Amino acid sequence: MEPFRQLDGIAAPLNMINVDTDMIIPKQFLKTIHRTGLGKALFDEMRYNQDGSEKPEFVLNKPAYRQAKILVAGENFGCGSSREHAPWALLDFGIRCIIATSFADIFYNNCFKNGILPIRLPQEQVDKLMDDAERGANDRIAIDLEKQEIRGPDGGCISFEVDSFRKQCLLNGWDDIGLTLRDAEGIATFEKQHLAQAPWL
Repeated sequence: MEPFRQLDGIAAPLNMINVDTDMIIPKQFLKTIHRTGLGKALFDEMRYNQDGSEKPEFVLNKPAYRQAKILVAGENFGCGSSREHAPWALLDFGIRCIIATSFADIFYNNCFKNGILPIRLPQEQVDKLMDDAERGANDRIAIDLEKQEIRGPDGGCISFEVDSFRKQCLLNGWDDIGLTLRDAEGIATFEKQHLAQAPWL
């Protein structure tokens, strides 16, 4: 997993509440077990017409936001089913951070496991960042995970909370497999000893 330390990029405003995982990545795209290639299907029904052409009014189709790395969204983002394809699609598109007042628990956990930083903030601060994001590509937002700070285009600073264990995992790029492999030597020693004690297994 790619470490997350600092992020400076364009923030796209998605001023909608209850964005569920079927909106993020519709069910017909869940056949794959690969984490790449899903970015083109992100928000499929909102981004594309039935003939496959883009809907120009959708935020990620606008020229200013095609390279967005941050998403500023409404409350209860990621509700619905627990599909891990949702953070896969966001990450494959290029989104590394989502800012909202609240997230669905399973989606929130899946973000950390896939290298995306979900940030919870009070409504007033989300509104300010939403307003910043609506200014377009010329106004960028900077996020410093180590300092737990967000800096807006006007120089203002917002602090955010994050669980210390999840923070360390993101800073070091540790997913569940990476965490296990940190103990690879101890696991190998245990298996060797166990085999010697119970060679019939």
